[in-house]
Amino acid sequence: MRVESVEPLLVDRYLFVRVTTDSGLSGVGESGAWGYLEASAAAVEKFGRYLVGKDPLRIEHHWQYMYRFSHFRGAAIMGALSAVDVALWDIAGKHFGAPVYQLLGGKTRDRARVYYHVFGSTKEELIEGVKDAKARGFTAVGHLTPFLDEDRSVPYFKTHADRMRDAIDTVAAYREAVGDEVDLCIEIHRQLTPAEAVVLARGIEEFHPMFYEDPVLPENFDAMELVARNVSIPIATGERLHSIHEFEMLLSRGAVQYVRPDVCMAGGITHSKKIAALAEAHYVGVVPHNPLSPVSTAACLQLAACIPNFAIQEYPLGEDRPPKSEIVTGRIELEDGFLIIPDSPGIGVSLAPDAQEKHPPTPREVETRLHLDGSVIDQ
Repeated sequence: MRVESVEPLLVDRYLFVRVTTDSGLSGVGESGAWGYLEASAAAVEKFGRYLVGKDPLRIEHHWQYMYRFSHFRGAAIMGALSAVDVALWDIAGKHFGAPVYQLLGGKTRDRARVYYHVFGSTKEELIEGVKDAKARGFTAVGHLTPFLDEDRSVPYFKTHADRMRDAIDTVAAYREAVGDEVDLCIEIHRQLTPAEAVVLARGIEEFHPMFYEDPVLPENFDAMELVARNVSIPIATGERLHSIHEFEMLLSRGAVQYVRPDVCMAGGITHSKKIAALAEAHYVGVVPHNPLSPVSTAACLQLAACIPNFAIQEYPLGEDRPPKSEIVTGRIELEDGFLIIPDSPGIGVSLAPDAQEKHPPTPREVETRLHLDGSVIDQ
């Protein structure tokens, strides 16, 4: 069996990779470089020129070859490598007639607990979203900001006191709305300085969030360590990281209690399983990052199925309705806040034949939020 073609496919706001073999088997993967999909697609084409004619089952060798042939990496490159890796594992599963997790040691669980996305541009919308998630059977909610999901076109300004007090009161309202039956995964989106992150964490610790996600920008591991040393709630981070080396630097500092590898960004299934093993050695849980399509969800579940330290899975909105439901064939069942681990060969879903025709690309433009004084802020 040899690779016959490697195609990058821009569909809606996603980038997929389809790898086809001369045996008729094909596999699908997805790039997590959502802000730079055009650049990631170009990297897929480059990797494709290497892969054509090769044995698709030599996954680790191909991973090392593509990763190490050049001195330059980064998000667009790693998104492409991740997508190709997932597609090769999908082919391997189909070739051996087994789900991918079976090739990685077999299942450690039958279902994966998920947390549901909650959005809102007002506090009332967010509180109602939390209540709705509970009513729908979810036992955890995430993507849950104490700062509101305001439009990026609106200039931002709040005093420090107002910002901290309002955020603390908002988390208190979430807890009051659902009691202790629902875990709160508090999402900060890297909006705080280390000092602000400590103030807010201490203010919300009485509400027992499951984790405090990305309190500060991820580039400086020492800054994340500073926050971790001064707060008593678990920190979750890692969605922007690309390699086991970066995760090891976080883990060795005690700067993270839940790692968040993005299977479609952090080297695919091959590399994410290694990240999970590093985390296991530090008694740290794994919460796979997943803001993408059902292809990403399916790939994440293969990881969740076969690692012992899986904690919870991010589950984005809309997988049961268009456009997401029309992008793939095959469906992963949701039951009482858990995704059922599929037993179909490969990753469990395939790209719909008419996905690109039904949902042409919708590129993201360069746009971010400004402070009232005109400077750039993180949101």
